[in-house]
Amino acid sequence: MNIIVTGGAGFIGSHIVDEVIEKGHRCYIIDNLCRGKRENINNNAIFFEKDIRDKDIDKIFEEANPDIVFHLAAQIDVRRSLEDPFYDLDVNVNGTLNLLNLSLKYKVKKFIFASTGGAIYGSRLNASERVLPRPLSPYGLNKFTSENYIRIYKEWFGLKYTILRYANVYGPRQSPEGEAGVVAIFITKLLRGERPVIYGKGKMLRDYVYVKDLVKATILSMEKGDNEVINIGTGKSISVNELYEKLIKVTGLYKEPIYKPKRKGEVNLSGLNVRKAFDILKWKAETTLEEGLRETFEWFKNQKEKFGNIIP
Repeated sequence: MNIIVTGGAGFIGSHIVDEVIEKGHRCYIIDNLCRGKRENINNNAIFFEKDIRDKDIDKIFEEANPDIVFHLAAQIDVRRSLEDPFYDLDVNVNGTLNLLNLSLKYKVKKFIFASTGGAIYGSRLNASERVLPRPLSPYGLNKFTSENYIRIYKEWFGLKYTILRYANVYGPRQSPEGEAGVVAIFITKLLRGERPVIYGKGKMLRDYVYVKDLVKATILSMEKGDNEVINIGTGKSISVNELYEKLIKVTGLYKEPIYKPKRKGEVNLSGLNVRKAFDILKWKAETTLEEGLRETFEWFKNQKEKFGNIIP
């Protein structure tokens, strides 16, 4: 099949590209490298440095003639969405609309959308897909708005989709830059001998899912989960303090954390009910948190040994 992955130079998207190519598909990447990295790009992929809002990505769709579109490109910074909601809306809603229209024009068979479980449900644990979304930030609101556009495009135009609401994803290639990716941030701080910052007393609960597990679920949605919204996580939530304690044990490194007040837009509780993923995709997370943290730490440590610094 011919497949387009938006955000395919990014943390999650690049892993999806690798898996798609491994399975023998032809893969086209659309990424403006705002957060994506050239070193993440699979050599066997066809890469276009373009923004999903650009109208001329029509030419990419024409060349690719895609069967499936994986849409992962996004503005993901919750605090930036609060500071500049117009920008967040432009990227996350208008960008998605541009892709939906092109998907219709070029008769895409399925549109697979990477949404957010943490920012859509509000402050909740064990949130199922039946729970009424209560986003607490423009980022969460715009992701939910995009979901609804996708649903409407199915109802009125017949564009098949799967919407995947991701929990907090971590793993190799995650960027320690910006506000997202607490695991990557903690690991790079420890490797540099610096004290990590923990916000809100470290009691906020999150569901951390390993990127390789999440990619398996995403790939399964190519053939399953038609016109469904599905949570992708472990179904278990732990506090930031507990996460840091596990990292200390895995890495053998320790620095006293600096505690700062909770930041705007952050929810206290975030946890997903993942029964639907098992029922429909026949998927569940297999990597324990300790295993995932160990693999992630080894990757970051290798980057430090190879390049003499931490690759963002």
